[in-house]
Amino acid sequence: QVQLQESGPDLVKPSQTLSLTCTVSGDSITTINYYWSWIRQPLGKGLECLGTLASDGSIYYNPPLKSRTTISRDTSKNQFSLDLSSVTPEDTAVYYCVSSRELPPVRGPYEFDYWGQGTQVTVSS
Repeated sequence: QVQLQESGPDLVKPSQTLSLTCTVSGDSITTINYYWSWIRQPLGKGLECLGTLASDGSIYYNPPLKSRTTISRDTSKNQFSLDLSSVTPEDTAVYYCVSSRELPPVRGPYEFDYWGQGTQVTVSS
């Protein structure tokens, strides 16, 4: 059973960088042909995929957010991370790390195999 767990601050000030880490257990983030993504859901809105890490280390970003988004991995810790820079209150959302056997589309619908529990991140001064 694959388990994902997000960690990071729940409050970030405007203009700062939101940083989250996903710790994976039960599988390796280098498992061939598997994908690891960061998605978010603002209150009352739909899911949005920020970007995806492939098992070979390739990274795919959602174009509208690409300039502010960095996804990285630490294979020694079986973790992958999200940095979202220059945040505004519009970045307030529940952030999830998820996994899938196919590269997620830029826009939904999405099909993910495993989800983290999600973490509420609020951008406010």
